[in-house]
Amino acid sequence: MNLLILLPLAVMLSRDIPPPSYSFIPEDYVSISTQFLQGKGAPVDTIDVNDSNLQIVLRDDNTWYYIKNIKKVEASSVFVENWVENNLTPYKDVKLEDLGYRNSICLIDSVSKFACPYSTKVYSKFGYRHGRRHQGVDLPLKVGTPVACAFDGRVRVSMYSRGYGNMVVVRHENGLETFYGHLSKRNVKPGDWVRAGDVIGLGGSTGRSSGPHLHFEVRYKGFAFDPQWIIDFEAGELRKNVFVLRRSYLDASSRYIPESIQEEEDVYLTDEQIIAEEMRIAAEKAAEKWHTVKSGETISGIAAKYGKNQSTIKKLNPGLNVNKIRIGQKIRVN
Repeated sequence: MNLLILLPLAVMLSRDIPPPSYSFIPEDYVSISTQFLQGKGAPVDTIDVNDSNLQIVLRDDNTWYYIKNIKKVEASSVFVENWVENNLTPYKDVKLEDLGYRNSICLIDSVSKFACPYSTKVYSKFGYRHGRRHQGVDLPLKVGTPVACAFDGRVRVSMYSRGYGNMVVVRHENGLETFYGHLSKRNVKPGDWVRAGDVIGLGGSTGRSSGPHLHFEVRYKGFAFDPQWIIDFEAGELRKNVFVLRRSYLDASSRYIPESIQEEEDVYLTDEQIIAEEMRIAAEKAAEKWHTVKSGETISGIAAKYGKNQSTIKKLNPGLNVNKIRIGQKIRVN
């Protein structure tokens, strides 16, 4: 090897200056340059782990640790299929019925971590809001507040969207995608590899927003489910390491129910029981009635028309401002 190439590296090592890092790839995703120190824990070799996406790094003090084999991770189907960098919804050919009744998703392991995007009380929940689908949760914050990436992954989208404003979408190795909307600033671009806790942007109120907040979504193969199934935002903690995603959770009206089901029941529930639950949800949804607001109507008048009181209408429509409704707005009445 050319001595002129080796000399600059030797000079850097002698001065304790780290060698150049990989652009846009966290250093623990890739093989690490070494100083070949004796018995001080310096990495001296990297070994592949069969066909795994992991590698073992050996230290000179006879210890070792795992890192990700970035070449294999990048080439996996998760980061190749339906990878579109200018489209929020690339899963055009995936239908809900194509997904399993339940899907076990590993959220974290020895080399994959979690960080809460922003810890606070959820202001606006997943589900229908003013007759429209709200596919995530809204987390109030101040403009300029750092927003953290929830899991390790690769940025698929970083762009301005009319509704979401500045939006970042990160795809993760388990097939999930996390969405970060209404940002005042985006710190990443498509193709960047990010780790849990990396600041992917700053909170704001861009796009269709009533005030500064983070709109956060989690989608599986294009279908959104309530992020509160996996994250306790007030505590800033992950609820479990492995999440059993039922297909019924992907329904727009399916919200997280605190401690409604034991984790063991999620795992061992039969397909017949899950199908029965899906049929129950579908029947309830089919029985819903909605009223489209007309000129001159009030909530009290709409309630009386359907034999309800105003408090019942408010419960059926979370976040409804009874003193400010607009023509064409859909109000649930049963």
